[in-house]
Amino acid sequence: MSQSDYQEHFTRDALRIDLLLAGDAGEEVVYLRQMKKERYWAGPESHLVKPFGYGNHQLRVTDTTGEKIFYSRGFSTLFGEWQTTAESSQKSRAFQHTIRIPFPRHPVMIQVKQRGADEPVLWERRIQPQNYFIISEQPAPAEVIRLDSAGIPARSVDLAFVAEGYRKQEMDQFVEDVRKMSDYLLSQSPFDRYRDRFNIYAVQAVSPESGTDVPGEHIYKNTALNTSYYTFDVPRYLTTFNTHTIRDYAANAPYDHIFILINTDRYGGGGIYNHYSASTAGHMLSEKVAIHEFGHGFAGLGDEYYNSGVAYNEFYDLEEEPWEPNLTTLVDFESKWKDMVKEKTPVPTPREPQYRDTVGVFEGGGYVSKGVYSPAMNCRMKSNQAEGFCPVCQRAIERMILYYLDEL
Repeated sequence: MSQSDYQEHFTRDALRIDLLLAGDAGEEVVYLRQMKKERYWAGPESHLVKPFGYGNHQLRVTDTTGEKIFYSRGFSTLFGEWQTTAESSQKSRAFQHTIRIPFPRHPVMIQVKQRGADEPVLWERRIQPQNYFIISEQPAPAEVIRLDSAGIPARSVDLAFVAEGYRKQEMDQFVEDVRKMSDYLLSQSPFDRYRDRFNIYAVQAVSPESGTDVPGEHIYKNTALNTSYYTFDVPRYLTTFNTHTIRDYAANAPYDHIFILINTDRYGGGGIYNHYSASTAGHMLSEKVAIHEFGHGFAGLGDEYYNSGVAYNEFYDLEEEPWEPNLTTLVDFESKWKDMVKEKTPVPTPREPQYRDTVGVFEGGGYVSKGVYSPAMNCRMKSNQAEGFCPVCQRAIERMILYYLDEL
C-alpha cells in the first residue's frame, strides 16, 4: 500500500479493539469487549501488509468482501504463553488483549486468526466507522513529557514509557528513569545508528502506592497497571493482565510500542511481541533486562537461553520452524540467518571457544537444550553477561526500526 492509498483508506486516528481471549490448552475463543477511537496512530503509511511473518496470531484488515487486504500484522499474547503451561491443561482462563489499526474511512472487515494458513479465523467483524458504539472519549488522565523528539510519528519510532508503581510525588524520578532507560537503549547497536529517529514519551500514570505485587511474598500494591511478579508462577516474570488499562494511559501519546517501567529495585520483567515490554527501574541489571525484554516486544526476538526455569511445556514444536527470527529447528533454516553463516562454519556449530564470535547454529535455545538452535554462543537474548545483541538479532531489530521509519 502506498502513502496515497493509506490516505484514501485510513485517517491518522487509531481504532482500538479490546478483546478477551479465553479457553484452555486446546481451545481459544475470542470475544469483543469494546471498541475505541483514539487520537493518535503513529505507524507508517506504507508497507502495511504483513511486512514480517512474526507472532502466534495474525490481524488482517480487508475490504468488506475480504478480498483486498489493507493492513496486516502479527502479534503474540499472554494467553498464548499460558496455553503452554501445565495449568492450561487443567482449567480454563480468560486474558485481556488489544489490537489497534489505523482508523478506517470506509467499512472494513477485521479478522484475527491463529498462525498458519490452515488455521480457522478466531474472530471477525465488519466495522462501520460511523458506528456510535465505537467509544470516543478522553483517555485516562496522565501528563505526558516528550524527552526525545525525532519528528512526525509516521516517520519515527515512537516509544511510550508508561509509569507503574510511581506515586504523584515520584514522577520526577519516573522521568529520570525513562531518560536513563532510553539513553541506554539508544546507546546500543543497532539502535545507536538511529538515535535521532526515536520519539520518547514519558506517560505519567499515577499510582496510589509505590512498587508492584510480589504474590510469593504476600506483597500487594495498589498501582495504576496492576503489575505482578510470579506470572505463571515464575518469580522473576513481571507482567500485568490489565491490558486495557495500559492502553487507556498510553493513548495520551502517539506510540508504536509500549514500555511499562516499574518502580522497584527487584530483578524482573517481561515482553510479548507487538503487545508490550516491561522491566523494573531500580535493579543493577535493569537496563540490560529492559533491552532484552524490548527485543521480545518490539522486534519479536525469542529467548536464546536453555538452562533457566520457565513455566512452559514444549513451547516449540520441533517439527516446525519457529517464527522468531533468531531461533531455528532447521526445518526451514533457509528463511532464517543461513546467509550470515560462513561457508567453513560447521552446522550445527559446537559451543567451543574458537566459535565465540562466530555467527553459527548453536544447539540450545527457546528454553530447551536439544532441537532448537540459536545464532551465537552468547547474546543479549541469552544472558545479561553478553556484550550486546548478536549480528542476527541486530539485523532483525534494524529491519523493525526501518519498518516504523517507513523505509523498509
